Amino acid sequence: MGPHSENVLARVKLPDPLARRHLLEGRIDAAKARAIGEAYLAAERELEAIDFLARGEANDALESLQATALERGDVFLFRAAAGAAGAAVDAATWTRLAEAAEQAGRERDAETAKRLATVGD
Repeated sequence: MGPHSENVLARVKLPDPLARRHLLEGRIDAAKARAIGEAYLAAERELEAIDFLARGEANDALESLQATALERGDVFLFRAAAGAAGAAVDAATWTRLAEAAEQAGRERDAETAKRLATVGD
């Protein structure tokens, strides 16, 4: 975790699970949602960040998560980030994700990405 990450964590307290649910079910201002999403990212809790980043219209952060997931071969993270961003994913991207998953030893992710390359999401 770098100095920027520690700075974000110092400014924004991560909500407990119940408070998180209330924030996501209620009205939350986009700037606050983005700040909470960035705090989750700083804490290396990427999946928990996604809903807040989407509510905060942080498409740049969601695209960054997609790129990270693509490098790792992480289909679950990729689908979550792409879905939150409303991004259409083409067969070529699923194929690249399958290849990255195979290289990372993530066989189940590789199989899922190959299936998605042929049938779509």
